[in-house]
Amino acid sequence: MIHTYEEAIGWIHSRLKFGIKPGLERMEWMLEELGNPERHIKCVHLAGTNGKGSTLTYMRYMLQAAEYKVGTFTSPYIETFNERISVNGVPIADQEIADLVNMVKPVVEKLDETNLGEATEFEIITVMALYYFAKMNMCDIVLLETGLGGRFDSTNVIHPALTIITNIGHDHMHILGDTLEAIAFEKAGIIKSGVPIITGVQQNEALEVIRTAAIEKRSNLYELGNQIQVEHHSSEKEGERFTFSSPFRTYEDLFISMKGQHQVQNAALALMAMSYLNVYQAFLIDEEHIRKGLAEAYWIGRFEQLSTHPHVIIDGAHNPEGINSLVETVRAHYSENRIVILFTALGDKQLDEMVGQLETIADEMIFTTFTFDRAISAEALAAHSKRESKHIFENWQEAISRTMDSLQEDDIFLLTGSLYFISEARKYVVQKTRQK
Repeated sequence: MIHTYEEAIGWIHSRLKFGIKPGLERMEWMLEELGNPERHIKCVHLAGTNGKGSTLTYMRYMLQAAEYKVGTFTSPYIETFNERISVNGVPIADQEIADLVNMVKPVVEKLDETNLGEATEFEIITVMALYYFAKMNMCDIVLLETGLGGRFDSTNVIHPALTIITNIGHDHMHILGDTLEAIAFEKAGIIKSGVPIITGVQQNEALEVIRTAAIEKRSNLYELGNQIQVEHHSSEKEGERFTFSSPFRTYEDLFISMKGQHQVQNAALALMAMSYLNVYQAFLIDEEHIRKGLAEAYWIGRFEQLSTHPHVIIDGAHNPEGINSLVETVRAHYSENRIVILFTALGDKQLDEMVGQLETIADEMIFTTFTFDRAISAEALAAHSKRESKHIFENWQEAISRTMDSLQEDDIFLLTGSLYFISEARKYVVQKTRQK
């Protein structure tokens, strides 16, 4: 019996030792033991290399503006573990986590004794989320992010009202495959029979995989750049302006406060989802809800400005496609400023390409590391740099502190890299800014 939140989190994290196990058999077994809660949830399923969290956030804000109760399941977390399971942006309570663990723990222990093997941490969290939304805190709609890939992801036990694949890029290739087609095949595994699919995938070879899967599943496909059109008007100091059109709706002069051309694309996918839910699922979402939700949408750790004096921005770009979007956003909004970049990464990423892209906009490069089993050392990361002049810190707190103390008034200090690092660095910068 679990008595405290701390005990509950400790038990969940103790399952990390079982690693990543692709496959849905354990999920299906546990959910059947719990009465198949996943069958009682109306949901939207999101996959993609980048942009899942932002697209989900735009959807949540627009649905909330229309006064719907929206559940979300996301990963990883930035501030607290609880935010992975949230309702209207409010993380699940500590006591509810403890109650959920007491509900699923006997099932997990029973599974451990079967020939299916032990449940992983992510499988357990997914089961908890599905049980929570079905039995403990029912919502009008739940937005569920895949954790990794799609076909064998733990979330792929659901039958959604709508499916979204944001984009395809080079990430987790040791698990998903080393070509865009292979990665797209894994993501397309979430497409269900007769369930419409919205996608922002741009590469022809990946898009063909999505199209083939949609045809096989007899699912209507809505593609960004085809059925979904977006015209980006301007990058302004406070955000982006654009026009959106689809077979269902056209909205002119829309505004989002999250910066970057990629955010315009994410917003377009979310808008298409709203149009579909309105037309086919009877969700009452008016233009005023659309405009309000888009303008207010905010996602921590995604080109987030933590401070203005000095200017400190944090962004969880952790693969080549994410870095490319980050570089384009900096060019669009801060081309006149001096850019100081602090970068850290996991060792299994495409580091030559990522470092090379960052150095095209950086006036000063700082390499560091953090405590994580897959993190690369600062020295090894800096070896991927072509610059003669660069700064190397094995202690990331020292790197941030020294840099912030040396910034000029109009400098932009950009911290980027692994999302695991961003979670830690964000707390440190916020605390340091408050002290000043």
